[in-house]
Amino acid sequence: MGKTSAKKDESKHADRKFEKKLEFYKKVRDTVALGAQKTIKKKKLRPREKKLKAYNLSSLAEFLPDIEPSKQPTTSDFKVTSKSRQKLVMKEANQLKTVLNDPVFKADPLAALHQHLQSTQPVIEKPARKSENGKKGKKKMKKKKKKGSKAPSGTQTMEE
Repeated sequence: MGKTSAKKDESKHADRKFEKKLEFYKKVRDTVALGAQKTIKKKKLRPREKKLKAYNLSSLAEFLPDIEPSKQPTTSDFKVTSKSRQKLVMKEANQLKTVLNDPVFKADPLAALHQHLQSTQPVIEKPARKSENGKKGKKKMKKKKKKGSKAPSGTQTMEE
């Protein structure tokens, strides 16, 4: 009587055991996959960190000249609120209208732009460049002196 129910219990027990084994393998597989993902992320981060270290220019900051406090931009200047943006749009729209209605601009737009840039842009003075021919110029001067030494020196006039 009791033997017939024992077989059912054994099969249930084996099934439960097998399911537990599958769950365990699944957990192991997930942890291994997670570990692999972490190592991949670390490998990806390493070159990024190296690049960031390569671009770290903070050590050069000590050699740069200090900016005066009055010239340093403030964070409040860069805040763009909807109200300030609206004001800026209105200001630019009015400026555009005045430019488009300008008779000089209507006559020749490119010339008007050129003239405006000439009047508003600061003049940049270029430093005098040294001659590029350096040694070659010295050799030519020596040759001229040798030729000049054969001829009589001094100023000559047609009367002499």
